[in-house]
Amino acid sequence: MSVDLVVRNCTVVTPNGRSPDSGVAVEDGTIVAVGRSNRLPDGDRVVDAAGNVLVPGIVDCHIHNREPGLEYKEDWRSATRAAAAGGVTTVVGMPNTDPVIDRPEHLELKFDRGEASAHVDFQSYAVVTSENLDLIPDLDEAGALGFKIFLGSTVGDVPPPNDGEVLEAMERIRETGKRLGFHEENGEIVDHYTERFKTEGRNRPIDHAHSRPVIAEREAVERTITFAAETGTKIHMFHVSSGAAAEAVARGKARGVDVTAETTPHYLWFTEDVLREKGNVARVQPPIRDADERERLWAIGIDDGAIDCIATDHAPHTPEEKGVDDPFADTWESISGFVGLETEVPAMLTFVDRGRLTIEEWVRRHSTRPAQVWGMYPRKGSLQIGTDADLTIVDPDAEWTLEDRRDLHSKHCVTPFEGESFTGKTVATIVRGEVVYENGDVVGDSGYGTRVDVDE
Repeated sequence: MSVDLVVRNCTVVTPNGRSPDSGVAVEDGTIVAVGRSNRLPDGDRVVDAAGNVLVPGIVDCHIHNREPGLEYKEDWRSATRAAAAGGVTTVVGMPNTDPVIDRPEHLELKFDRGEASAHVDFQSYAVVTSENLDLIPDLDEAGALGFKIFLGSTVGDVPPPNDGEVLEAMERIRETGKRLGFHEENGEIVDHYTERFKTEGRNRPIDHAHSRPVIAEREAVERTITFAAETGTKIHMFHVSSGAAAEAVARGKARGVDVTAETTPHYLWFTEDVLREKGNVARVQPPIRDADERERLWAIGIDDGAIDCIATDHAPHTPEEKGVDDPFADTWESISGFVGLETEVPAMLTFVDRGRLTIEEWVRRHSTRPAQVWGMYPRKGSLQIGTDADLTIVDPDAEWTLEDRRDLHSKHCVTPFEGESFTGKTVATIVRGEVVYENGDVVGDSGYGTRVDVDE
């Protein structure tokens, strides 16, 4: 018997443990065997993993691919090219595009563009505003993975619904059975301090961070958890940046609320000192916090388990929009966000190397749990027989430095991770049995990626 693809000579790691000298066999894009290398069938193509580590394909449930409408920043092709190079096999796009993904025809446009040009598999959220509450069932029927509400100011100026509308939206979303995620910052607090700081002439990159204080994030988390307890809606907290917010999530879980949360490598890696060192390059919202909040995020979020998922909030902008030629210029003239798809796996592997978490815990939070939270498991995020053969192969011992951001694969590659050193690197990415990245090159075809159907 011969199958389409066999990956041999690796340590297979899942959240349940690790198996040395093992591999995976693939037929028709699905996994048909996982076991010792010498017990696997022959393959039409054999990938020798050279003793490296194989994990279920990484799932990034929070990227801004910018298509439709903002393709000058990024598009499905370039974002998923970066994903392939980063070891990410499934991405979920955010809805603050142009047009915003607020009605079925806009969602279908986003899906169609992805089918035409994506390198890896994908999905998308639909946004909820004051204007489209009645369209929630239609967006569900059109195949949205889940829903998102922006509670405060964001790139794209998507207006937040008021609290009554949020409650009504949650009641409607509960009926779909899908999950509602939040950009959880209290907009009134943020707007107040932003205007105050501008009036006072406080315009350094660190001032942008301080205009969005931890209390704005914590209050929004606590408020939406209270609403979820009332409505029974499944909710998610995107890009948790602080220990205080992680503690609020933990309290919600303890109350029995179905609340999940994600954080990003940049909140775990940096402190707000990066804004003093690299300026507006590191400007993001919610902002990167001080050392105390970062350590509490590690302790409550990672060590104690309040944080379910790792994602990136991958958010490309042009160098001009980020002001890279003068990164300490007026922060109010800069824009928030930066790329992350190619540094998330190395950053997390570096934390593994440092002993901050086990490799099994990394896999759980970066593959299995995101797929579970968003209804894609076990098709994604597992190595079960009969599931999609999405595989990420990493060298956990590779030591390297991101010397030049222009080596990345996005259209625009501004990132505070430029100049940072890592231990661990993606060496191959396989999506549904097809090798899409190997030996430093994206080799998969644009348009191979497909929408993940969560209604199967």
